[in-house]
Amino acid sequence: MKKIELGQFSVSLSVKNIEASLSFYKTFGFEVIDGGHLNSLFPDTENEKWRILKSENSVIGLFQGMFEKNILTFNPTDVRAIQKHLKSNGLKLVKEADENTEGPESIMLEDPDGNQILIDQH
Repeated sequence: MKKIELGQFSVSLSVKNIEASLSFYKTFGFEVIDGGHLNSLFPDTENEKWRILKSENSVIGLFQGMFEKNILTFNPTDVRAIQKHLKSNGLKLVKEADENTEGPESIMLEDPDGNQILIDQH
């Protein structure tokens, strides 16, 4: 089978209390590298709070009020090539990238157990 380059992997967690989750993961050595409170263009709102944490090569996103399920996330350099590969192997995508464009885009699919997978090219 053809190898595809998925890029950086992270887990996006839907959390109930961002402060409690942040405190929990900091105990493991994770540090905040991005989040609504760090970016004045997108400050936290009552229903939308998020932080991106990193420890060595591990990345976890904490998201309160933004989505219902946890998401496995990959950040490749060419999401459109991955989309073509997945579709040619019979996988159904929940969200497709526009193949007539270039640059940032994403696709979404679910594994056989209903776990969401986001392939997000920045």
